Amino acid sequence: QVQLVESGGGLVQAGGSLRLSCVYSGRTFSTWGWFRQAPGKEREFVAAISWSGGSTDYADSVKGRFTISRDDAKNTVHLLMNSLKPEDTAVYYCAVQIKIRVRGDKYDYDYWGQGTQVTVSS
Repeated sequence: QVQLVESGGGLVQAGGSLRLSCVYSGRTFSTWGWFRQAPGKEREFVAAISWSGGSTDYADSVKGRFTISRDDAKNTVHLLMNSLKPEDTAVYYCAVQIKIRVRGDKYDYDYWGQGTQVTVSS
Protein backbone atom coordinates (compact mmCIF):
# COMPACT_ATOMS: atom_id res chain seq x y z
CA GLN A 1 0.00 0.00 0.00
CA VAL A 2 1.42 3.33 -1.08
CA GLN A 3 1.60 6.04 1.53
CA LEU A 4 2.82 9.62 1.25
CA VAL A 5 2.92 11.72 4.39
CA GLU A 6 3.87 15.39 4.22
CA SER A 7 5.10 17.54 7.07
CA GLY A 8 6.92 20.79 7.68
CA GLY A 9 4.30 23.35 6.76
CA GLY A 10 3.50 26.34 8.92
CA LEU A 11 3.34 30.11 9.19
CA VAL A 12 6.38 32.15 8.18
CA GLN A 13 7.10 35.78 7.41
CA ALA A 14 7.95 36.91 3.92
CA GLY A 15 11.61 36.32 3.20
CA GLY A 16 11.75 33.34 5.53
CA SER A 17 12.32 29.66 4.86
CA LEU A 18 10.59 26.34 5.39
CA ARG A 19 11.52 22.77 4.56
CA LEU A 20 8.75 20.40 3.63
CA SER A 21 9.21 16.64 3.89
CA CYS A 22 7.33 13.75 2.35
CA VAL A 23 7.91 10.24 3.64
CA TYR A 24 6.95 7.62 1.07
CA SER A 25 6.43 3.88 1.26
CA GLY A 26 4.80 0.98 -0.52
CA ARG A 27 6.77 0.56 -3.75
CA THR A 28 9.35 2.13 -6.01
CA PHE A 29 8.65 5.25 -8.04
CA SER A 30 10.11 6.95 -11.06
CA THR A 31 9.39 10.56 -10.18
CA TRP A 32 8.55 12.56 -7.07
CA GLY A 33 6.81 15.90 -7.34
CA TRP A 34 5.55 18.79 -5.27
CA PHE A 35 2.41 20.69 -6.19
CA ARG A 36 0.50 23.45 -4.47
CA GLN A 37 -3.04 24.73 -4.42
CA ALA A 38 -4.10 28.15 -3.21
CA PRO A 39 -7.75 28.91 -2.34
CA GLY A 40 -9.84 29.28 -5.46
CA LYS A 41 -7.00 28.25 -7.75
CA GLU A 42 -6.00 25.16 -9.68
CA ARG A 43 -3.40 22.80 -8.27
CA GLU A 44 -0.09 23.78 -9.87
CA PHE A 45 3.28 22.17 -10.37
CA VAL A 46 6.13 23.34 -8.12
CA ALA A 47 9.05 20.92 -8.52
CA ALA A 48 9.95 17.35 -9.43
CA ILE A 49 12.92 15.00 -9.11
CA SER A 50 13.79 11.78 -10.93
CA TRP A 51 14.45 8.35 -9.41
CA SER A 52 18.18 8.89 -9.87
CA GLY A 53 18.04 12.28 -8.22
CA GLY A 54 20.06 13.66 -11.07
CA SER A 55 17.25 15.43 -12.85
CA THR A 56 15.05 18.14 -11.38
CA ASP A 57 12.44 20.53 -12.72
CA TYR A 58 10.98 23.69 -11.24
CA ALA A 59 8.14 26.03 -11.99
CA ASP A 60 9.39 29.42 -13.16
CA SER A 61 7.79 31.07 -10.14
CA VAL A 62 10.03 29.16 -7.70
CA LYS A 63 13.30 28.76 -9.63
CA GLY A 64 16.25 29.95 -7.63
CA ARG A 65 14.26 29.92 -4.38
CA PHE A 66 13.09 26.31 -3.95
CA THR A 67 15.18 23.13 -4.00
CA ILE A 68 13.86 19.58 -4.24
CA SER A 69 15.94 16.67 -2.99
CA ARG A 70 15.65 13.04 -1.96
CA ASP A 71 17.06 11.07 0.96
CA ASP A 72 16.76 7.43 -0.08
CA ALA A 73 18.03 6.16 3.24
CA LYS A 74 14.99 7.73 4.89
CA ASN A 75 12.53 7.31 2.01
CA THR A 76 11.97 11.03 2.10
CA VAL A 77 11.73 13.80 -0.44
CA HIS A 78 12.27 17.38 0.70
CA LEU A 79 11.31 20.77 -0.62
CA LEU A 80 13.48 23.55 0.78
CA MET A 81 11.75 26.88 0.28
CA ASN A 82 13.76 30.07 0.69
CA SER A 83 12.87 33.73 0.18
CA LEU A 84 9.22 32.92 0.65
CA LYS A 85 6.61 35.34 -0.65
CA PRO A 86 2.95 35.80 0.31
CA GLU A 87 1.99 34.38 -3.09
CA ASP A 88 3.62 31.08 -2.07
CA THR A 89 0.78 30.59 0.42
CA ALA A 90 -1.00 27.34 -0.43
CA VAL A 91 -1.52 23.74 0.55
CA TYR A 92 1.51 21.82 -0.67
CA TYR A 93 1.13 18.25 -1.89
CA CYS A 94 3.66 15.51 -2.47
CA ALA A 95 2.93 13.20 -5.41
CA VAL A 96 4.62 10.28 -7.18
CA GLN A 97 4.69 8.64 -10.58
CA ILE A 98 5.16 4.92 -11.03
CA LYS A 99 6.16 5.21 -14.69
CA ILE A 100 7.96 8.21 -16.13
CA ARG A 101 5.47 10.67 -17.59
CA VAL A 102 5.13 14.43 -17.88
CA ARG A 103 6.47 15.88 -14.65
CA GLY A 104 4.54 19.09 -14.72
CA ASP A 105 1.13 17.53 -15.32
CA LYS A 106 -0.80 16.76 -12.17
CA TYR A 107 -2.87 14.18 -14.07
CA ASP A 108 0.28 12.11 -14.68
CA TYR A 109 0.82 11.40 -10.99
CA ASP A 110 -0.45 8.18 -9.47
CA TYR A 111 -0.52 8.86 -5.73
CA TRP A 112 -0.87 11.94 -3.57
CA GLY A 113 -0.28 12.90 0.02
CA GLN A 114 -2.82 14.68 2.19
CA GLY A 115 -1.13 18.08 1.91
CA THR A 116 0.49 20.50 4.33
CA GLN A 117 -0.44 24.17 4.73
CA VAL A 118 2.14 26.87 4.08
CA THR A 119 1.20 30.44 4.99
CA VAL A 120 3.51 33.36 4.26
CA SER A 121 2.65 36.64 5.93
CA SER A 122 3.65 40.00 4.48
